[in-house]
Amino acid sequence: MKRLLFLGLILSMCTTYAQNIIGPIALEDLKKEPYAEWFNTEYANYAPFGKTIAQLDALQEDLAITIFMGTWCSDSKIHVPAFFRILDELAFSVEVQIIGVDKDKKTPTGSATENSITNVPTFIFYKDGKEVNRIVESPVEFLEDDILAILSDADYKHTYEN
Repeated sequence: MKRLLFLGLILSMCTTYAQNIIGPIALEDLKKEPYAEWFNTEYANYAPFGKTIAQLDALQEDLAITIFMGTWCSDSKIHVPAFFRILDELAFSVEVQIIGVDKDKKTPTGSATENSITNVPTFIFYKDGKEVNRIVESPVEFLEDDILAILSDADYKHTYEN
């Protein structure tokens, strides 16, 4: 009986680990099982604010975005699909890089450490190759409001800034 319990524990840990992507993530992979259940649902359920979307439309020039997320993280499962819904509403043609981290917020290449990732998801916005600002873990207001504040050079402080 103990052997069966031990084997069950090992198998459940392997299954959980196998569902976590660590390193580069293709958006298309999030739209497939086992991630599709939460990604596609949250994407479909998110309704961006039309007024804010209209203001964002002109602000995509020379923009690149890196997202650090955990496929195990509840905040990532909510905010990452919503973020892509916003980008799709805008028909943004920006470079977006998605990087999966482990539960210690680490990546095999060290990019999470290099970018001082302490919470996920973290959305880092770059203009002309330089970091402008970031949204950390959850938006201060609504996701599109925070994006607008960042891209319009407003005085934006993410959740963990003083």
